[in-house]
Amino acid sequence: MDQTDSYPALLYIYDLSKGMARQLSPVMLGKQLDGIWHTAIVVHGKEYFYGGEGISNCPPGGTPLGEPDSIVDLGSTEVTAELFMDYLTSLSESTYGRDKYNVFEHNCNAFSNEVAQFLTGKKIPSYITDLPSEVLSTPFGQALRPLLDSVVISPGGNNITGQR
Repeated sequence: MDQTDSYPALLYIYDLSKGMARQLSPVMLGKQLDGIWHTAIVVHGKEYFYGGEGISNCPPGGTPLGEPDSIVDLGSTEVTAELFMDYLTSLSESTYGRDKYNVFEHNCNAFSNEVAQFLTGKKIPSYITDLPSEVLSTPFGQALRPLLDSVVISPGGNNITGQR
């Protein structure tokens, strides 16, 4: 394999609320939210994401969430599949273990942002990474925080470290 091989890297974006956030957020939060975002990175023919089961993968669009609501082209990467798997294994043993998941501070979007930067040097869109602070800046968000802190999102897929 020569040094100039590059692979496309995509960000898959899903609205976990299926449009409900857009409808209900003005009433509940006093501000408009366009969605409750789950993101994943698609590279080397698989979709990689972080949830309550740790770092997982599946065929692109293969979670129970179905097809993504939108796809962002992050550009290309020269990171090989082997190096990428080593990187993900390292993350799963440290920063993104299944016990480290938190719906506000340490979620699928934090993972996608970190992985996107590793692969391409680009961050994911700020409207996704800023969502938790937007919700928590509202009285309703603060009131719901104890409940939401206990939420663990696990969209399926295969855990990359084989842990279950």
